[in-house]
Amino acid sequence: MTRLRPSDSRAKSRSLAATVRGHVTEDPSHLTPFAHDASHLSGQPLAAVAPADSDDVVTLVRWARRTRTPLVARGGGTSLDGESVPPDGSVVVDFSGWSQFLEVDPEGAWARVGPGIVNRELARALRPYGRFFPPNPGSWTASTIGGNVATNASGMRSFRYGSTRGWVHEVEAVLGTGARVRLGSRVAKRSVGPDLLQMFIGSEGTLGIATEVTVRLAPLPGVRHGVVVPLPDGTPLAPLAQRLAHFPRIDLAAIEYLDQPSATVLAERHPGKLPTGTALLLLEVEAADADDAERKLERLTEALGPVGGGEEATVFRDADELWTLRGESGDALLQRIGYHVREDVAVPVGEVDRLIAELRAIARSEQVPVFLYGHLGEGSLHPNYGVDATTPKAERIRAAVLRAARVLGGTISAEHGIGVLKRPFLADELGEAAIELLRAVKRACDPDGILNPGKLYPPSPRPARARSPSRSPSAPAGGGTRTA
Repeated sequence: MTRLRPSDSRAKSRSLAATVRGHVTEDPSHLTPFAHDASHLSGQPLAAVAPADSDDVVTLVRWARRTRTPLVARGGGTSLDGESVPPDGSVVVDFSGWSQFLEVDPEGAWARVGPGIVNRELARALRPYGRFFPPNPGSWTASTIGGNVATNASGMRSFRYGSTRGWVHEVEAVLGTGARVRLGSRVAKRSVGPDLLQMFIGSEGTLGIATEVTVRLAPLPGVRHGVVVPLPDGTPLAPLAQRLAHFPRIDLAAIEYLDQPSATVLAERHPGKLPTGTALLLLEVEAADADDAERKLERLTEALGPVGGGEEATVFRDADELWTLRGESGDALLQRIGYHVREDVAVPVGEVDRLIAELRAIARSEQVPVFLYGHLGEGSLHPNYGVDATTPKAERIRAAVLRAARVLGGTISAEHGIGVLKRPFLADELGEAAIELLRAVKRACDPDGILNPGKLYPPSPRPARARSPSRSPSAPAGGGTRTA
């Protein structure tokens, strides 16, 4: 994208400040936190806007259409593939202040929230009602519900509960046209054509800007224990995961894996919390009460018999303590080896051992260390390679990792999304016909291409048709809502 001249930038900033009612941040030193996400990528935004309300979002989108200014919605900035990195000269739409807990219906099992509410804060707000929002990412202390929706996020407990996609009733959003839509419904069943809500979830802010989310809730278990099991060297992981998944009357909510190097880095960060010198299996047992939990832990010891790990298990009486610890894996590696290739792939569970062998072979071939951890019960792994993420070697490694997953019948992204880094590889998985369908949806929702450009969609193989700048509709900012 062409960088604006200073005089153009100042004029555009003044125009923005005169148009919206929310706070506008223009000082470059104050924009630094908005310039990057949790990846190694960064940009130079023109400004950041904290919209006053949904009407202000409509006004902002119409201004962006008139001025052809990219908009990037942002919550906690925890994305890992550049999804929330602003292009140079763009405006960041800062939803960190939109953390409202608007309404809850415990019996109906739903809550209406602002897109900026942090996962951990939502969990705390729901606890008195005996409910929770299950698809909790590892970054739950900072990630937001709007970001969960944008990337179809998931986490450790998604083994039992699935990803964000299954836990959203409704999203209110402003499209790139400036139109407001309400996608989805709170009804138990609905058959009104293609599911537009599901198309929106995982679209990484490229179709519209979410301004409110109604999430589904699950009953909060009476007891949740975390269990850490040392794994002997050479333990076949796929048969173990499948045995645990189908073993009766345990009710596991999570089946996680840390290889020995990853476990060591995490254990050194928190001395005494985790066993050392071995790979680890991390589990969560849900139970109705303490007696039920003890019975299930006994069953778990039986299920772990083939690896002899049940007797050596460490039990965390509060599973969230374990998951907060596990959620620091990425930061611990970042501290140890700096910015590195940090991937997210998945294969059918039965292919996990072959995938791990391929991932380690890539490390040997490139002569770099590899750290593996992830959601074993879902065949989802995060390989981390100790190499500068900006180098050609890093690009070779990323391409090889994604190719290895696809060859084994897997996917290039289990939960992090596509963003910038995986954009060149999406067509390899979906095919050109599906990519063109996605582009058509993008053009319908965002005809000027102002919403999070340069993300998700591979570059078009042919030049876009020339067009004159669009004029925003003359309707007032608070125009009517369309229901879909």
